Amino acid sequence: MFAVVEINGWHWVGFIACVLIFLALDLGVFHRHAHAVKLKEALVWSLVWFGLAMLFALGLRPLRGKPESLQFITGYLLELSLSMDNVFVIALIFAYFNIPRENQHRVLYWGILGALVMRGLMIGVGIALVNMVDWVLYIFGAFLLYSGGRMLFVHAELHPENNRVVRWVRKVYPVTPELHGQRFLVPWNGRKALTPLALVLVMIETTDLLFAFDSIPAVFAVTRKPFIVFTSNVFAILGLRSLYFLLAGAIGYFRYLKYGLPLVLVFMGVEMLLDPHDRQPPLWFQVDIPTSVSLLVVAAILLISIVLSVTAASHEQKKKRL
Repeated sequence: MFAVVEINGWHWVGFIACVLIFLALDLGVFHRHAHAVKLKEALVWSLVWFGLAMLFALGLRPLRGKPESLQFITGYLLELSLSMDNVFVIALIFAYFNIPRENQHRVLYWGILGALVMRGLMIGVGIALVNMVDWVLYIFGAFLLYSGGRMLFVHAELHPENNRVVRWVRKVYPVTPELHGQRFLVPWNGRKALTPLALVLVMIETTDLLFAFDSIPAVFAVTRKPFIVFTSNVFAILGLRSLYFLLAGAIGYFRYLKYGLPLVLVFMGVEMLLDPHDRQPPLWFQVDIPTSVSLLVVAAILLISIVLSVTAASHEQKKKRL
């Protein structure tokens, strides 16, 4: 059994302080007024968040060493890729509830804020479990194999009206039939009532919780350093809004990602099952796969999926014009 020991508490304090500043600037300065986020703005913000993540990785090298810097990049790329599936689900939720584009950013802001807290708690629980019983990592690996296989062969449809949490919320709290701008709670029939925008927020939070059960175990295949697990998740979540506005209008161009993302999960599951997890000596079937190899494999799967998707969509467009 091994123990993960975190030092340099000021790294945690400094990082969380920076995240809070970014979030305050985001809603209080850059997106104070509701507006539809256009493609160019989404692209700029996607590059900003990606650039900040790479600068953070660069800063990790002198502070915590090259291995952790590489682990962060791999974990970040892994979490960002898995969040693409979340993007497509969010687009379906917004379409189902007919949420105007100018109101979507606010929902995603609060949804992502809740996701940061929720994932922080889940990461803390995961680290505690690993420290107590390191064989739980093999359970995580098996779960990733199962989850990846299920995503490959079972394509579940989204039915927001059947969401148990949403149905429970409707039972315990009145919901207005129409939107009220960006407001989540309004006076209605003599009492406070939720708006459909609040139901969308609830759905986004619950779906992110389900996605977290895949993404958080997956990053444990890369590292079990709490700081790296947490920061890679946070940077991926912070970039989720701009990624949504960048990709939501072009979901049809990424059809093969529904095969690529499960393959990423399967690979991380296999890696977790093969990893000796600090056992000395390792068992006969265990192999320590270098982080650089994991990074290359994940990047290659995503790149091939995107190239095939764009190529197929391009061919279809050409056929329509003929």
